[in-house]
Amino acid sequence: MEEIEFILDSTKEAMNGSVAHLEKSFLNIRAGKASPQMLGSVFVDYYGSQTPLSQVANVNIPDARTITIQPYEKSMLQPIEKAIMIANLGFNPMNNGDIVIISVPPLTEERRRDLVKQAKQEAEDAKIGIRNHRKDANSDIKKLEKDGTSEDLCKKAEDDVQKLTDVYIKKVEEHLALKEAEIMKV
Repeated sequence: MEEIEFILDSTKEAMNGSVAHLEKSFLNIRAGKASPQMLGSVFVDYYGSQTPLSQVANVNIPDARTITIQPYEKSMLQPIEKAIMIANLGFNPMNNGDIVIISVPPLTEERRRDLVKQAKQEAEDAKIGIRNHRKDANSDIKKLEKDGTSEDLCKKAEDDVQKLTDVYIKKVEEHLALKEAEIMKV
């Protein structure tokens, strides 16, 4: 019985991990609104080492379409602009001598559809991960059954694993529906 509880707990934890990874992936899919996470992949050449943008500057969102980046050192303005261009995010940074300003362009209909496809792919990957965790749990339960655990307990455990799987697949679909609505909202 203790082993079954352990299998169920570790499966739940793994499925939670899949949903958390999906949420993190969705943060990288921009939906037209400016957000500091959009620059999460930007690394600046800071005295010879590649450093995350957030460690060399303050990133602020004064309104829904603008990102401002205020470097801790004025000499970092040019390297920050260059790093944003290299990151190929589709942004055109402007420098006013004190801060770097990025205007986030509104999304075209075609770009929105591409982002929805990308979100659906991320959601599908999360579902595959959840199903793989289910498969692992069921094979662990089968091993317990071979080692002498009662068939009824194992059958109930497999049902519990399936219920967990259904719950987490539903969570993924809910997250996807929210992200899809956010992307398509003009």
